[in-house]
Amino acid sequence: MDGRSPRRLSPALEPLTELALDLRWTWSHSGDALWRTIDAETWELTRNPWYLLQELPERRLEELADDPSFRVELGRLVADRRSYLTSESWFTANGARLAGARIAYFSMEFGLGEAVPLYAGGLGILAGDYLKTASDLGLPVVGVGVLFQEGYFRQAIDASGNQLEAYPYNDPTVLPIQPAAAKSGGWLRVPVELPARTVWLRVWRANVGRVDLYLLDTNDPLNSPLDRAITARLYGGGPDTRLLQEIVLGIGGWRALEALELEPAVAHLNEGHAAFVVLERARRFMDRQRVSFREALWGARAGNVFTTHTPVAAGFDTFAPELVERSFGPYLSGLSISARDLLALGRKNADDSSEPFNMAYLALRGCARANGVSRLHGAVSRALFAGLYPRWPEGEVPIGHVTNGVHVPTWDSRSADALWTAACGKQP
Repeated sequence: MDGRSPRRLSPALEPLTELALDLRWTWSHSGDALWRTIDAETWELTRNPWYLLQELPERRLEELADDPSFRVELGRLVADRRSYLTSESWFTANGARLAGARIAYFSMEFGLGEAVPLYAGGLGILAGDYLKTASDLGLPVVGVGVLFQEGYFRQAIDASGNQLEAYPYNDPTVLPIQPAAAKSGGWLRVPVELPARTVWLRVWRANVGRVDLYLLDTNDPLNSPLDRAITARLYGGGPDTRLLQEIVLGIGGWRALEALELEPAVAHLNEGHAAFVVLERARRFMDRQRVSFREALWGARAGNVFTTHTPVAAGFDTFAPELVERSFGPYLSGLSISARDLLALGRKNADDSSEPFNMAYLALRGCARANGVSRLHGAVSRALFAGLYPRWPEGEVPIGHVTNGVHVPTWDSRSADALWTAACGKQP
């Protein structure tokens, strides 16, 4: 195995690869007993079927291939997965008028499970539940995120009560992900132009049931050591690194979708981290429609949605004007606007040259719809952003709300699942 390709298995066991690479096992636990049968100790320590499968001794694989009861259970699980993927979903029954549309969900974090540690807290858990629910409902969603070499830290407490932080390394070869293939063959890479250099982003694909999640990272030999570290750590580094990570997510993410020929009708920004999507989408709109940046921004914003989670102004990402101007120097020529024009999109007062660039302001100006994550948070957000709408009554500031939900199969217990199934059935 070359560290990227699935391990070659005998025909009898080949379906294990299909099961291990589908993150549906993070919420559908019907296969837990099978993975425990293969190697109980490794399963309990990692809860990662992909890692378990790659590390299993050949002799154990031969034993499993010769075990009729194991093959029967494997066949049952594969049949269940394929039925899940091909059976009618809520969307196929109810979404005919939206056939062909696609929603791209951009998030800095995705909390799908502990075996894929690319999240810090509630924002990531929500994003993970969003993809899982989209899969169960059959919604035409694709996720876009970042593959961090080190996810958010793991917390420990020492004998004196002090917090200790550990940053486990995310080895891509043991994560249940695969390199995304370019249309021309080989591993898909997309470029992002930065001052005096081009940074290449590798694209990975994670399978989340019916939904694909594409993850980008800069840890590529084509990049300099400093640029390879851009995606080293979730929320790590200083403002320079944080800004570059958000360029990777927003600009690089949209370019990756275009390279995959997956350009969506709707771009959903989960927090302001992804706000640079609106710039890249407008730039591409300019190229195709031969219009100005201002016209392109307004034309493209109809398909952009912004969800804000932050209840306090201090929680929004802001960057010094000189840092933004320096980082976007080469990019501005493609937009045919000045640095002042760009900075104005992220400021409350466009004429205040000292005001930082606020990612949430850019998202609001580039999205036709915006929402908080509860009724109360919608009201709080309207108060927070009222300054952007100086002639609007606060209650009419155009920020609504969609109350956060959870993906119930991920979080309910076995007994609760049995109760709900008996009362309501298994349909979404």
